Amino acid sequence: MSKGTATTADLDLQLEKYRVELTGYCYRMLGSSFEAEDAVQDTLVRAWRSYDKFEGRSSLRSWLYRIATNVCLDMLTAGNKRARPVDLSDSTPLAQAALSPRPDNTWLEPVPDARVLPTTSDPAEAAVAKESVRLAFVAALQKLPAKQRAVLILREVLAWKASEVAELLETSVASVNSALQRARATLADTGGQDAESAVSDPLDEEQQKLLDRYMAAFEGYDMAALTALLHEDAVMTMPPFDLWLRGTDDITGFMTTLGAPCAGSHLVPVAVNGLPGFAQYKPDPEKGGFSPWAIQVLEISEGRIAGFHCFLDAVRLFPLFGLPLHLEGEADKTE
Repeated sequence: MSKGTATTADLDLQLEKYRVELTGYCYRMLGSSFEAEDAVQDTLVRAWRSYDKFEGRSSLRSWLYRIATNVCLDMLTAGNKRARPVDLSDSTPLAQAALSPRPDNTWLEPVPDARVLPTTSDPAEAAVAKESVRLAFVAALQKLPAKQRAVLILREVLAWKASEVAELLETSVASVNSALQRARATLADTGGQDAESAVSDPLDEEQQKLLDRYMAAFEGYDMAALTALLHEDAVMTMPPFDLWLRGTDDITGFMTTLGAPCAGSHLVPVAVNGLPGFAQYKPDPEKGGFSPWAIQVLEISEGRIAGFHCFLDAVRLFPLFGLPLHLEGEADKTE
């Protein structure tokens, strides 16, 4: 299709082909699933409006990434760096546990795999893509200056050549290489990614059995069974609350005290941030059935669960995952 003969419908289709990969790029840049969606929509609108000025000196894909990068850099000028609770404070002993929320823009947000991971027939490419949207990696990216973040994603995740990145950022190859070296050094110092490295793609039989046991233990609110599935130093987080817990005693202790209303919950498997997860529906005593409560993201290491992260902004998150805001059914009565 030549540029001169492109119809509106043709152009819409051409641009739409890049939505998922652009959303993945913007999500890694911004750490927010909702801001990433906004950034991509802004990118596609800008591209549509200025397509007549696109001279074809680069590919349409490169041009779109240039626009998306500028949109993200503009959004990051406020200086906000999204994070996980474990990045902001020490763990809290159960005896001192208090639920103190922080503003939404504090937190790294979960994202459905389908929104950010393009379909590929290459298993190695698919594995790299999944690793690059995992919570620990995206959290580490947020610690980089914005342009270093862009360089590292384009070079290491998307495998662009240094010359291509230099052209996109309107800088020199030497500058790109220097930024990449600094970004790598910062990531090496952050740590915190080892727990997720043991997740197979796809999940192997043992990991799938672990998830099945976790689902049964959580839905049955069986703390002994849950303890057997967790690492002794497992971590539990609950954004927007800054509280996070470490260790099976504190985690199960919390679940049977402040978290007791979650007894009798129903879990629905979801693919989130390249990791296994569940949508948690909590019994609704007023309406009956179940209401959305959290998106859980699980980290697996050495045959056990090393962390589970419960994102409680359910009213916004569940539609993003294509999930209903109410489930019919009778909640199990938990003693």
